Amino acid sequence: MEKLSVSLEDYIEEIYTQVLRNGQAKVTAIANTLGVKKASVTGALNTLSDKKLINYSPYSSITLTPDGEKIAKKILQKHENLCEFFKVVLNIPEKEAIETACKMEHIVSEKLFKNMTKLTKYVKSEIKEQIDNLY
Repeated sequence: MEKLSVSLEDYIEEIYTQVLRNGQAKVTAIANTLGVKKASVTGALNTLSDKKLINYSPYSSITLTPDGEKIAKKILQKHENLCEFFKVVLNIPEKEAIETACKMEHIVSEKLFKNMTKLTKYVKSEIKEQIDNLY
C-alpha cells in the first residue's frame, strides 16, 4: 500500500475516530474537527475512496474499508503511543503532548516508534514498581 500524505492520514484518522464514536463519519463533522472547508473534506474523501480505503458517496455516511481500518488503527496507535511517551517519559503537559504527537505520528520511523514504545513501557513499569514499594 502506498504511503498516504500527512493530510490524508489526518482525514483517515478522524474518520476512524468518528466511526468508533458514532458508527459512521459525516463531512460536516470532519470539516469542523479538522478546521477545514467541506470542499476540502470532499476532495480528500474522493481520494480515499479511489484508493479503496473508505466507503463514500455524496450525502451519505462514511465508513472505512478493511484496508482503511487497518491503516487508521496504525495511525491512531502511533498517535496514542507517542502522546503517552511525551507525557510519561518526558513529562510534557497533555495538551502539548497531543499537539506534538499529531505532528510526529506522520514522520516518525517504525524503528524509532518501536523504541519509544519500549522505553515508555519500561518507564511505566519502573514507576509502578516504585509506587508498589512505597506501600
